[in-house]
Amino acid sequence: MASGPSFGYRGPLRLEESLAMAWKCDICGKRPLVGNKVSHANNKSKTRSLPNLQKLRATVDGRTQRVLACTRCIKAGKVIKAA
Repeated sequence: MASGPSFGYRGPLRLEESLAMAWKCDICGKRPLVGNKVSHANNKSKTRSLPNLQKLRATVDGRTQRVLACTRCIKAGKVIKAA
């Protein structure tokens, strides 16, 4: 006999989980890439490629704010770093 529901209930969310940011570039919207890793025997397992995101302080609308930006946006000059 199971002591709880069997549909994957994990319990109440912790504070860190409820306030977690999405792994997404704030400038261009780049997100993780999801696909299959395929073996020689054609077995498939899920794989996830994360974008190279950096936390940095940037000037947004004249104010200093922390943003998650991908390195491509940083190198292209789309982010103005705060002094």
